[in-house]
Amino acid sequence: MWRGRSAPHWSEAPHVNASQPKAPAADQTLRILGLLAGSRGPLAASMIASRLELPRSTVYQLLAALQHHGFVMHLPEEKRYGLGIAAVELSSAYARQEPLARLGRPLLRALVDRVRLSCHLAVPHGRDVLYVIEERAPGSPHLVTDVDVRLPMPVTASGRAVLAALPKAQVRALFPDRGAFVQRGSEGEEPIDRYSRLRAVLDETRTRGYAIERGSVTAGLASIGVPVLDHRGWPVAALATTFPQRDVPEERLPGLAAEARRTAELLSTRIHGRAAPA
Repeated sequence: MWRGRSAPHWSEAPHVNASQPKAPAADQTLRILGLLAGSRGPLAASMIASRLELPRSTVYQLLAALQHHGFVMHLPEEKRYGLGIAAVELSSAYARQEPLARLGRPLLRALVDRVRLSCHLAVPHGRDVLYVIEERAPGSPHLVTDVDVRLPMPVTASGRAVLAALPKAQVRALFPDRGAFVQRGSEGEEPIDRYSRLRAVLDETRTRGYAIERGSVTAGLASIGVPVLDHRGWPVAALATTFPQRDVPEERLPGLAAEARRTAELLSTRIHGRAAPA
């Protein structure tokens, strides 16, 4: 739907012949980004050239330009290329648009009514998560994770849910060294300050089936999180429930995670995605 200006009449709109792109370099660049976005992990330049039937020299030149602008990351040890921070931020910019919030808000309200705990929705934003919805349960404490707040992915349940749903090579591309980690105090957890520690936490998350953090964001509060996936199985958001640790016994966590997962699956379906894996 057009907003603001009226949609132009068909006779006034410029004619575009999609089958004959006038800017071949732009077309080739977008094809590379599309291929990387649709792959489950980083690809070698030779594989990109083969799949797109492009000269290797052209692919290397375009990858260099994309890497310079942050849309592609090079993994030198694996000799592969994956999506960079700029591409991830483009994805999160789309996810932050009003449709996601409008689709998600009533679902989160219903979840809060069922579990009687505060819930929120966050989208990936570079190495952070950006909170786009917060629904507080009556009488619940104020949360740091308010709308438009950004927090480091490794610190939060939402961020861990997103990272656990990504290919491991893509996570490595996002966190190539210790400089990529933001130090944050925690009372209940070992700090995630290096890739090996992050990898261990994400392995536990995949095995458990949901992410959890205890006291890393706010002392005394814990959260569980699950991903919201698009049609490719790529995490575009994460849904989390936050609660005082003393009020929720450990045996209740799987049930809370199941409720959150059902809501995430419904949201995935409404944005033409698919259900998060159990």
